[in-house]
Amino acid sequence: MAEKKDKHFINKPFFKGGARGIKAFVKNNLRYPAQALENRIEGTVHIRYTVDHNGTVIQAKVISGISAECDTEALRLVNLLKFTVTRRNRVKVKFHKKIQIHFRLPPPPELPFATQYQYEYIPKKDKSPTPKTNHSYQITFES
Repeated sequence: MAEKKDKHFINKPFFKGGARGIKAFVKNNLRYPAQALENRIEGTVHIRYTVDHNGTVIQAKVISGISAECDTEALRLVNLLKFTVTRRNRVKVKFHKKIQIHFRLPPPPELPFATQYQYEYIPKKDKSPTPKTNHSYQITFES
């Protein structure tokens, strides 16, 4: 019986967990730059990178960026990626890939469930013969 041949001469590198694995890795390791957070910068950084025959990212370049701080953080993340490469025929090949790193601002903090404020209005003392009444208001904010 003939041995079944692999249909690919060169196997591509793969990240453990595939696309979901990369997404989880980025989510767990992304550190939003403080200056970008302060300036409320958000968007997507597009990066092209090269993976060598060992599965290491050897070259990464920003194709489209949003700010210097976010671009630097995206490059840092891409350089941390480690791929698994199955070698065939002792061929050393470099692979070029693209990735998008999304920077999204965190949602604003929620207000407490119920916040109460009391407001009391006391008019100035008048020398008028009829006394004025005090007005009191209560405001409740609920989310």
